[in-house]
Amino acid sequence: MEERAYRSGFISIIGRPNVGKSELLNKLLGRKLSIISDKPQTTRNKIIGIRNLTNSQMIFLDTPGIHSARSKLNRYMTRIALASYREVDIILFVVDDKIEVGDIDRYVLKRFKKIDTPVFLILNKIDLLGKKDISSITNLYKELYPFRDIITVSALTGENLDILLKKIDENLAPGPQYFPDDMLTDRPESFIVAELIREKVISFTKQEIPYSVAIIVESLEMKGGIMVIESVIYVEKGSQKGIIIGKGGKMLKKIGRDAREEIERLFGNRVYLNLWVKVRKDWRKDDKSLKEFGYY
Repeated sequence: MEERAYRSGFISIIGRPNVGKSELLNKLLGRKLSIISDKPQTTRNKIIGIRNLTNSQMIFLDTPGIHSARSKLNRYMTRIALASYREVDIILFVVDDKIEVGDIDRYVLKRFKKIDTPVFLILNKIDLLGKKDISSITNLYKELYPFRDIITVSALTGENLDILLKKIDENLAPGPQYFPDDMLTDRPESFIVAELIREKVISFTKQEIPYSVAIIVESLEMKGGIMVIESVIYVEKGSQKGIIIGKGGKMLKKIGRDAREEIERLFGNRVYLNLWVKVRKDWRKDDKSLKEFGYY
């Protein structure tokens, strides 16, 4: 039997906020890369994750959720998400258990009609749905776009993810190995660390705090086998700073402890994490701040 040529390709994961794109990416990679939250618009940048199979390489792009953009930050996020489908070989259009097709979904599907890239419909969260509802949702989308294939999955339980990987592999074209076998992402360690810290802030705070937070890793270096990290949590108001620090510094200690443990699990090193909280008034509206925080 003739050996199959090596295959590779870039796969964009696109969809509305909160449909489970980041959790899906993490499960497809077999390791945590993207932060996860039940709050919408958690992912702010395009994040590349690399999965190697026996004779192929998949380069996944997790993108911000496509939504109505009001602030400069939100416009940046939506622009990044929509631009990604023009530079990939396969698109995974992710929807969830909502038995409806929203305006944003229709808008994205209309844009897909202008390209030749194969689009897979990925119905996520099937652990929350019965067979009748699964059929109703997939039929709704079938009427709107000629998908290459429709795959129903649960990123939470892992159901049918093996089928999804197999389908992607079958649709990859012959191509080079873009990244080494041991490489998970093209992002630097400082970016991943900042995202993990932001995840803990989002997880432990409420109201407007998650959307007003930016993280800068000022230094990251190995000292005697320990990863020493100095990082600043930026917020937009003094009241938000008080919430993140908490009474007697308890909230900041909690954020730091959980972030440190997550970083240690990911990198396999002991970690010393030092956190500060600073106010940068209305940074989401300021071009200079957006560029400094990596959102431009």
